[in-house]
Amino acid sequence: MFQNLRIGKFFFWMLLFIPISIAVALLTQNKTLLFITSILAIIPLARILGYSTKEIALQANPTVSGILSATFGNIIELIIAVFALKSGLLRVVEASIIGSIIGNLLLLIGLSIFIGGLRYKHQHFNSETAGVAATMLIIAVVGLTIPSVYAFVTADASHIDVLSDAVSIVLALTYVAGLIFTMLTHRDMFDASDEIRMTHEKPTLTKREAGLLLLVATAFAALESEFLVQGIQSAVVNLGITQTFIGVVIIAIVTNIAEKSAAISFALEDKLNLAIEIGTNSAIQIALFVVPILVLISQVFGFGFNLSFTMFEVVAVVLAVMIINHLSSDGRCNWLEGAQLISVYCIIAIAFFFI
Repeated sequence: MFQNLRIGKFFFWMLLFIPISIAVALLTQNKTLLFITSILAIIPLARILGYSTKEIALQANPTVSGILSATFGNIIELIIAVFALKSGLLRVVEASIIGSIIGNLLLLIGLSIFIGGLRYKHQHFNSETAGVAATMLIIAVVGLTIPSVYAFVTADASHIDVLSDAVSIVLALTYVAGLIFTMLTHRDMFDASDEIRMTHEKPTLTKREAGLLLLVATAFAALESEFLVQGIQSAVVNLGITQTFIGVVIIAIVTNIAEKSAAISFALEDKLNLAIEIGTNSAIQIALFVVPILVLISQVFGFGFNLSFTMFEVVAVVLAVMIINHLSSDGRCNWLEGAQLISVYCIIAIAFFFI
């Protein structure tokens, strides 16, 4: 199976950090080193998760591949968030949610458009499907903003948990409606699996092998996520970075490395529509699927997580969605627009470093 695993030499070498991180956890008390090695170990695991999911998509029907993508698309972010909630690191969870959304919308799509634009003077994408995704993102912004504004302007925020629960249910139902729309009633508009098949790429793993690999990678991702969370407090003290920056930038970038590499590859093949779908769908999944699950888990186990984000985080998401809405209006872009998206992400990331 491993001889058919084509994830690139870089990611194969990065797999060495899995046993290294385990050794650090068992043989030392250095939590900062544990944080660093676990972050590095998660990078190839994210790549393997993305690769095995794609391998199954090449061989499965569109509905199965869509459900699989919806389930495992952001599994590492979800696992890290659950461990962080368990450890009381609410700031990290909130920041990683915001970081994943703006990272997918600004950095992932920005890199895809920029790098693809260096090869092709103009690239085109389906503005209709991008418009549907943009509307879903606006709904996500409303869901994340309303509870936050309520907590900000109301002196008595005793109802914030109930409000968060109700909004989470609406977001989850909207996500389910979106899945029905994209996979059943209007599948012809969104069937990315068919577009992948049109590349004539042949699977290198059987469905059984890819499924087993998916489960093994998820198990190791859970282990490394626990190591990462154990080392956050030490990293904050010894590396001079805040929990907010760890969540918004470090965790968000590392856990989405597979999506970024896939999106850039598609952009270089002049399949920008797929690249943009990867970014927008991942951001939508975080806001409408992962967030409601985290709120539910928090309510069941009393972790205290709700949809009350800081005003700076809300503004960052609003700006990201506004820019993507503007970008998706004409179905055409160039490298400069990619550079502009990247520059906005860098400005926001720099600001979060000081928060």
